[in-house]
Amino acid sequence: MEAVPLLTGGTQYSSAIFYHNDEQKRLAELSKEKLEKAGIYEKPIITEILKFDIFYKAEDYHQDYYKKNSLRYKYYRGRSGRDQFLKEIWKGREKDEESFKKPSKEGLMKRLTPLQFKVTQKNGTEPPFQNEYWDNKKEGIYVDIISGEPVFSSLDKFDSGTGWPSFIKPLEPKNIVEREDRSLFTVRTEVRSSHADSHLGHVFNDGPKPSGLRYCINSATLRFIPKENLEKEGYGSYRSLFK
Repeated sequence: MEAVPLLTGGTQYSSAIFYHNDEQKRLAELSKEKLEKAGIYEKPIITEILKFDIFYKAEDYHQDYYKKNSLRYKYYRGRSGRDQFLKEIWKGREKDEESFKKPSKEGLMKRLTPLQFKVTQKNGTEPPFQNEYWDNKKEGIYVDIISGEPVFSSLDKFDSGTGWPSFIKPLEPKNIVEREDRSLFTVRTEVRSSHADSHLGHVFNDGPKPSGLRYCINSATLRFIPKENLEKEGYGSYRSLFK
């Protein structure tokens, strides 16, 4: 199901949810009804729920625009008022970016195990097949163990046979930073979290379709939140991802 956040106003960039079958339509309508009853927005929700018809792929310069033109994207996003709106609407209901903070080195050493500290702060790597989440099959999301920022979802997890948790894409691209890594006498793409600046792992171009990517992540950098605990932990907005 193709979806964008529910909005309450505007015409030029109106939001919509496109469904492929009756079950997706039912879930979309249920989500919209639940949000309306919650009384979070002052105005009626105008997001349309429409049957999927034709998908038109945007021009190449629009693809990954936040990466290719990061300065313009940040300027546009900052001026759009989107973040201010979300912060005000969801204040007290959801974790916001201000809560994704990195403690001091002393605080980290008290909170983290030696392995977690080594991997997140010193770009270490944990042993394959001997880590917490490599074979975790439960539904839920994975957050940075230091900041709590959402980074991956069980919906995008797959068995890569490597012995580390592997994902085809991030849950929240804005919470992921990719950097060139020339250690170990080769060129790789390192994956770090945006707010905590934790070393998470690496991304490779040998993953399954549709992304063709394999985000190979250390369990020691993650905390798993089962779907049934999302609301309690402050990640209720992700509950709708799981039936």
